[in-house]
Amino acid sequence: MQFGNTCCIWWVCIYPAYINSKKTLAEGRRLPKSQCVENPTYQEIRDVLDATGFKVGVENKLYPREQNKDSLLYRGRIRVQLKNDDSTPCNPQYPTRKALMHHICDMIPRLKTRTQRQGGADQQAQGGANDLQKGRQRRQGWQRKALSPTHSSDSKTVHRFIALRL
Repeated sequence: MQFGNTCCIWWVCIYPAYINSKKTLAEGRRLPKSQCVENPTYQEIRDVLDATGFKVGVENKLYPREQNKDSLLYRGRIRVQLKNDDSTPCNPQYPTRKALMHHICDMIPRLKTRTQRQGGADQQAQGGANDLQKGRQRRQGWQRKALSPTHSSDSKTVHRFIALRL
């Protein structure tokens, strides 16, 4: 397999499971949980590596240890050229696979897609709290009063309740 002009032995694979803080070591996480990212996607990894200046290839592959094989959320394998043909690192700051994964974990939370997604979740959580307060106000403003019993055709007593505004 050829990616560009270099042989594939200098291209390393990175699956999102390697840096997923929700995974266990048995499920494929390669770094400590404290350094990992929650549910990274192959697009986020690709964006970080492109911005860093690496040559990146995306493959439609699934991590073999992945439990949910039908979900498209976990698909994607990233191929990164880590070294040149003469076995020197492409980027001297990241000479190893682990150093590269640490860099990815540091940069993914800073992506615009991550910061906007978290901001939206905060607003939704606040909106839910406001809805609860509105519900309480409605319940306090409305009161249930029993009407006089009415008789149905089969002579059973039926109580009807109606909400009246105070």
